Amino acid sequence: MFKCKVLLPALFLFYYVNAETYYVSDSGSNSNNGLSQLNAFKTLQYVSNLVNAGDSVIVLAGTYAGFYHTTSGTALQRIIFKAQPGVIINSPNATTSDGINLEGASYVTIDGFEVNGVPRAGIRSVINEGVIITNNKCDQNGVWGILTGFSENIIIENNVCSRSVQQHGIDFSNSADNPIIRNNICWGNSDCGIHMNGDVSLGGDGIISNALVEKNIIYNNGVGGGSGINCDGVQNSIIQNNLLYNNHASGISLYMIDGGAPASGNVIVNNTILQPNDGRWALNVSDGSINNKVFNNIFYSSHTFRGSISVDAASMPGFKSNNNILTNRMSNDGGNSNMTLAQWQQQTYADSSSVIAVPAALFVNVSANNYHLLVNSVAVNAGRSSYYNASAPLTDLENNPRPQGNAIDIGAYEFMGTTAISNTVLQPQNVFTENDKVIIYDLSGKIIFRGTLKDFYQSKIKAFAYIIVSSDGKKMEKEISGGKRDQKY
Repeated sequence: MFKCKVLLPALFLFYYVNAETYYVSDSGSNSNNGLSQLNAFKTLQYVSNLVNAGDSVIVLAGTYAGFYHTTSGTALQRIIFKAQPGVIINSPNATTSDGINLEGASYVTIDGFEVNGVPRAGIRSVINEGVIITNNKCDQNGVWGILTGFSENIIIENNVCSRSVQQHGIDFSNSADNPIIRNNICWGNSDCGIHMNGDVSLGGDGIISNALVEKNIIYNNGVGGGSGINCDGVQNSIIQNNLLYNNHASGISLYMIDGGAPASGNVIVNNTILQPNDGRWALNVSDGSINNKVFNNIFYSSHTFRGSISVDAASMPGFKSNNNILTNRMSNDGGNSNMTLAQWQQQTYADSSSVIAVPAALFVNVSANNYHLLVNSVAVNAGRSSYYNASAPLTDLENNPRPQGNAIDIGAYEFMGTTAISNTVLQPQNVFTENDKVIIYDLSGKIIFRGTLKDFYQSKIKAFAYIIVSSDGKKMEKEISGGKRDQKY
């Protein structure tokens, strides 16, 4: 027993120490040893065939063909492919029509690649678990930016997936659970920004459960149909702190077509969705998708008939909705007709504390797509921290803590100024010296500086109208700027 206790750690240490870091350069050679930049391999496929659990691959700036990878790492010894800035894959691997393909390869990290213009998926991950796809850019690929299938416990974060020609920015498909899809930007894709599809016809239970979809920015998608966030057979999942705007199909959809069951038991909280005049409903719930909870969202539509929330009759059981900011058009028959918020409240008993507002009264600058909250926005302090045992997120889209005021705010952004400003008559006779400790807000109420006024003058912040609040409570509204010295008010 004693020998075994010594031998196993020794074997583990020997294996760990012998993990390698390889380099790849488009000017390298596969006859090199790959162990330094000067002795880099030339192709991604060559190093993919070589690596084992615990190995890392650093890819130097250059243009490459993709690779087809089948070797798994482990939870403790991942295989990591890390691209330096300037790495571009613009042709597929030799086996499939994808750029990077993880085929049955678990515990692999794909970090920092730019994959453009390949025939099918920029990055594909199938029949595996524990994969991380992060910090990549997938643009103008034939079908998808990122595609997964039967890929359990995956993390897809900090990617930009744009202008997929046929379908979606990110497509999480087939029966797989526990995905985390966060901090991605999906824009200009033909169909969905993010599509989740249980796809029961391909095997498994056809249900995606325990998904976390958060802090994504999704815009200008859907000319070909779909939704900003599409959920077919998605259950018991959380969709929070996402910003969706100018998507030409639906905003968020909970439904069943190819899934193994309806999209039930989900929480839709603290999202900001603005639908254009050619868009569909901001939130669409259908096909018997029951027991969904919806709160602290901004759902706006500029369509003349469609509006904020559409729920069909089969999906009304267990549907809970409140503390949302809405357009005055709702539907309880799957979008076949619409009604006012007052009629919706009377017929469904939902949204008793929800209100109607227009974007100009909510956001800093709609024309510039700045959806931070105004200081006097009705969204400020109007949300709730929990609802029917579902909790609101503790941070916002930009990772700012919630709440900042007396209560959590509605929408993807928490207001970061002080609500006291909107109720204060600013006194221009208050005198400030350069040594006063101040907090400086822009006129929307967002904090842009903390420190002494002298430090602010020496900063590079451009001239603008600011609200200044000193540590002793003095307030003033004045046009000032950084880069100046010896100014006093």
